[in-house]
Amino acid sequence: MKYLVTGATGQLGYDIVRELERRGLTYIAPTREDMPLEDDKRIEAYLTTVAPDVVIHCAAYTAVDKAEDEADIAWRINAEATAVIARVCRRIGAVLVYISTDYVFPGDGEEFYGVNAPKGPKNVYGATKLAGEIAVHSSLERYFIVRISWVFGTNGNNFIKTMLRLAEKNEQVKVVADQIGSPTYTADAAPRIIDLASTDYYGTYHLTNEETCSWAELAMEVFRLSKLPTLVVPISTAEYPTRAKRPLNSRMDKKNLMSAGISSMPAWQDALRRYLIALEARQNQEPDSAGA
Repeated sequence: MKYLVTGATGQLGYDIVRELERRGLTYIAPTREDMPLEDDKRIEAYLTTVAPDVVIHCAAYTAVDKAEDEADIAWRINAEATAVIARVCRRIGAVLVYISTDYVFPGDGEEFYGVNAPKGPKNVYGATKLAGEIAVHSSLERYFIVRISWVFGTNGNNFIKTMLRLAEKNEQVKVVADQIGSPTYTADAAPRIIDLASTDYYGTYHLTNEETCSWAELAMEVFRLSKLPTLVVPISTAEYPTRAKRPLNSRMDKKNLMSAGISSMPAWQDALRRYLIALEARQNQEPDSAGA
């Protein structure tokens, strides 16, 4: 079994590659130069030559606010490139795992969104990811669409790293308290995505850590676990306008994971505790790595 992982330098792709290595599985992690997502012919040529059995497509345009002004680029990478990858997977007989987002939903109310709940993205990023989903399930029968939210990993940037950075220079930070969702620790998600890809329970899944919180509650827990005195000042979304509209409700129902034999992820508080330990360990190793 040969895996191909796009976006291997991103948060989730990085941990998926690490998990594949831990399991001793064969994988290829093309760089942007190897397989540029802006070039249909090179995508097709690369995938055809490599001929993977499973493609785990993590690469995406994820600059949510910037996408409002660079919609053409976001559509090119998230929708059009995904459509090309799906078509090639169909031709070579590969399974495709497409990583999607809670942003495909409108984000209204307080109910948990089921996998088949009505879609209605409120921003360009969400619309492009939904288009990617449509391309996948319209081209393939053997696919997994995995929606995640509020992602954090040791590689790349995320909300938690931003909070830690702000705490270095601020006694208090204002954080939105009326957007509710579930954080997703990539080290918890990666093994479950690989487990899912080894089944024939094809379809759409939601994969996040258990329990929900607001961004403000997440920030408070970051500071508490890090033993930082920084005060979180909860504010409303209206008080923190952004270029792209964010969903107030990112709760997602994960019931169908169990039917596929995939274990639920630990609560986000436990994931955050382990993440901060892993992040500190990695930061302590970086000077040695740089000097080696």
